[in-house]
Order: sequence, then structure tokens, then C-alpha cells
Amino acid sequence: MTGPASAPEPRSARRRRFDWDNLALRIVSGLVLALAVLAAVWFFDARASLVLIAVAMSLLSYEWARMAAPTAWQRVAVVMTVALLTVLFLTYKANPHQDQAQFNGHCVELALGAIPFGVAATAFVSRGVTVRRLDAAYGVLYVAPAAMALMWLRETPQGAGWTVMLFATTWAADICAFAVGNVLKGPKLWPRFSPNKTWSGFFGGLVGASAAAVGVAALLMRLSLAGAALIGLAAGLATMMGDLWESMLKRRFGVKDSGDLIPGHGGLLDRVDGLMFATLVFAAARLIVRLGWAH
Repeated sequence: MTGPASAPEPRSARRRRFDWDNLALRIVSGLVLALAVLAAVWFFDARASLVLIAVAMSLLSYEWARMAAPTAWQRVAVVMTVALLTVLFLTYKANPHQDQAQFNGHCVELALGAIPFGVAATAFVSRGVTVRRLDAAYGVLYVAPAAMALMWLRETPQGAGWTVMLFATTWAADICAFAVGNVLKGPKLWPRFSPNKTWSGFFGGLVGASAAAVGVAALLMRLSLAGAALIGLAAGLATMMGDLWESMLKRRFGVKDSGDLIPGHGGLLDRVDGLMFATLVFAAARLIVRLGWAH
């Protein structure tokens, strides 16, 4: 006579089981994307970065429009794309030859001025087609400053090195936060909006970001290691903030991912949410070093 059948495993327990297949997919797709980005930044000039950022802006416009105005996403995506590309190309035109004398501050002013016009135009085309049209318009305000900062950073002297350090720092913050959080676990960081993130992962991400910045600075740049560590720490914190901010936005829109462009990761916005915040930190740090306030 056999014993009683064991009770089936609760669904909640099955959901908590780690998905190793998805992890392998995330690693492979993440490596392919990272190598493509680094190759474009390091081996080609700023024009290649311009094309890469322009493609990214178009994809982010598409994803944002699908979230914020799902019933009329086409018109929102088109207007948002035009606004972002206008800002991006004006920023590129302001500094086309690596900080030589022909720097055009007027183009920077035009780029900054184009942002509120883009916000207004996106809000206008969203009228009557979405419950919260300001959500659609916010997409321009959300993405445009990061596009400007990233384009400017790449065009400065040693811009390739600074951009590589930016990407390495944000990637290290994400990877270390994920790894440390899954190993150590512990109290949740902000369970209301991101139930999987922990304080242990948060501090692990900060350490990883600072270490990555120091490593890149030692290999590729003329920058003090102490300064690189501080920049990495600040950018790591910005990366975490950007990730949490996007989690809050997705909760507002009622979606799990911003899209399905990148296998295992979701949408492009899911991959660059922290990068957009960290880019502003790196641009500020680059300006400080460039003006001679720090070395």
C-alpha cells in the first residue's frame, strides 16, 4: 500500500523558483547588445554614436507611446521621435569637431528650447486619445536631457573613454545589484514599486559601479582613480534611482515591461532606464573636469 500522495507545490512557490533559462537568455542578449554598443563607441567616430542614439530615441518613442497612449500610439510616437531627433541633431551640430573653435552655443540653446516645444506638441496630438495626455508628453521631458548629455559626452575630448566608462558603470551597477541581491537577499528596497529589489543589492550595485569606473579609468583615461571612484558611486546611485523611477512609471501604466525588443530583458527602456539618469551625472562630472575644477 502506497503512502498518501504529496500535496502539489503551491503556485506562489513555483513563481518564486529562479528562472535559469531566462537568465541564460538575458546573458546572451545582453552580451550581444553590449559588444555592439562598445564597438560603435570605441572604434567609430561621433557620427556612429549619433546614428546609434538616434535609433535608440526612435525605439524609446515607440515604447513610450505604446505605454502612455495605446489607442493612438502612432501619432504620439511620430511627434515624440521628431522632437527627440531635433534635440539630438542640434546638440551634435553644436560641437561637430571635438571641441574646436567652432563650438556653436546657439545650437545648444535651440536644443534646450526644442524640448518644451516637443512636450507641447506631444501633448497636443494626445488630446482626446488618452486619459492622461500629459503622461505622453512627459516622455519627451524624460528622454531628451539624457540624449543631449550622451551626445555631448561622446563629442568631448576623450569622449570615447568617458562613454565607455559610463556604460561599464551602469552595467556593473545592474549586474552587481542583481547578483548580490539574489545571493544575500534581505529587506526590500521599495516593495511598493519594485518588490524584487533589496538593500543588499542596492549597496552591491554601488560597489560594482564604483569599481567599474576605477577599472575603466585605469585602463583608458587620464583621470584620478579617486575621482573615478566618486563618479562611479554617484552614477551607480543615479542608475538605481532611474531603475526605480521606471518601475514606478510602469506601475502607473499597468505594464510589466516597456516592450519586448530585447530577448529576456523586455523593452529598450527597461535596459536604459538607469543609464538615462547616470548619463546626466557623467555629463556633469565631465564638465567639472573639463573646467579644471577637479582632476
